Amino acid sequence: MTDTETATDCIFCRIARGELGTEFVAESPHAVAFRDIAPQAPTHVLIVPRRHITGLPALTEADAPLVGEMLMLANEVAQREGLSGGYRVLTNVGPDAGQTVDHLHFHVLGGRQLGALG
Repeated sequence: MTDTETATDCIFCRIARGELGTEFVAESPHAVAFRDIAPQAPTHVLIVPRRHITGLPALTEADAPLVGEMLMLANEVAQREGLSGGYRVLTNVGPDAGQTVDHLHFHVLGGRQLGALG
């Protein structure tokens, strides 16, 4: 599969392009935020870049502004969702960590006390 086919078929790319009518919780020039279809907390929002990037290992130094923009969007989501008691931002890298969509994405989780990781 070529990069173009990957971006064409990728569910998160299709969502980011607005093809599926997914409601965005927030958006920025290079990323969008939308609710997870299988939430693991009362608030569970995904933040994805509009450009297809398979995951953290595919990032380069040139992507640093994009990652910063995505984290700022996470802050905006938390504020909009009223997560004043705290929230978690995480990403899964690879199948052993639970990554099920090969498109970089951050999870914003909150709305209840979250258990310790590890």
